[in-house]
Amino acid sequence: MSDLELHLPGRLADPNSNLETDPRADPRIVDALVAVGGFAPGLEPLPKGASYEECVAYCNTFEELDAKAHPALFAAMPPFEGIEQTTEIIRGVDDNDITLHVHRPKEVAGPLRCVVHTHGGGMVLMTAADPNYVRWRGSLASLGMLVVGVEFRNGGGTLGNHPFPAGLNDCARAVQWTAENRAALGISQIVVSGESGGGNLALATALKAKREGWVGEIDGVFAMCPYIHGGYADPPPDLLSLRENDGYMLECSQMAGLVRVYDPSGEHATNPLAWPYHAEPPDLQGLPPHVISVNELDPLRDEGLAYYRKLLAAKVPVVGRTVAGTPHAGDMAFPDIAPEVYQATLDAIHAFTRSL
Repeated sequence: MSDLELHLPGRLADPNSNLETDPRADPRIVDALVAVGGFAPGLEPLPKGASYEECVAYCNTFEELDAKAHPALFAAMPPFEGIEQTTEIIRGVDDNDITLHVHRPKEVAGPLRCVVHTHGGGMVLMTAADPNYVRWRGSLASLGMLVVGVEFRNGGGTLGNHPFPAGLNDCARAVQWTAENRAALGISQIVVSGESGGGNLALATALKAKREGWVGEIDGVFAMCPYIHGGYADPPPDLLSLRENDGYMLECSQMAGLVRVYDPSGEHATNPLAWPYHAEPPDLQGLPPHVISVNELDPLRDEGLAYYRKLLAAKVPVVGRTVAGTPHAGDMAFPDIAPEVYQATLDAIHAFTRSL
């Protein structure tokens, strides 16, 4: 091995590297993960080439194991006494019900900036009612914004099985409903924001809105650690982070299985509405301002940065942001472990809404 290879980051230099041994990692986050037995403890990894049925079963097991931590996470949540929480149920384009979780500051003066939040989970698992997303919406609302959390249909899990484009249709309808009710909600600018699979849905909602002629209803997009390539079964060589950070919370084999749940036939592998990474300049030109925020130690880091560069080339106003020392979604997943990192991303979203 050459001197250069020895100094490559992560698993590019050492195939046995992991988040616990990587010197770039925030030690507080590492200690927290070690204390609970790692990411998704007790979950058996998906085998390469797993069937659709195996992948759906994986989603169900993930949610069952994740739910065991929910009581403790709700108990640790701040009271958010200055926030009012309500729900709205709207009709989707497929004649389905969509629940919206609305968080609003009780003391308001004038129109509020609005964030429509699309939660993570690879578009196939977890729910907007999960404690980490409840806390995220409450934290954003505490900064003086109205936040709408979308309970979209998932590809798998308790809100499945609804492959693409069901979840995207729900997110798009939620944004349209929010725009239609600006006056009643007392809001001004609308920003669509999400992390991981929610980052995919935030970006795809903007692409869908442009394609359908209503992109003017969206004032901005803030996508965090977006999961947007889709080709994880055979990672492309230009997205080095998929090899550099493989196994750092997320594994390519795991993500390939989630892709199968979202798009069982694989027919949408290069459809930008399913996988925004594949958007071409005509898809991007004329989009509203974006922020693409990635995590340094995330396998998904480089696909997010690639999308940022595509937006730049398409002359879309865009800011790129890398959160050092953090794994996938590490700037929103550890509010009590790395509070200043959590707060910095909240502040960045707030500042973005105010800049529009």
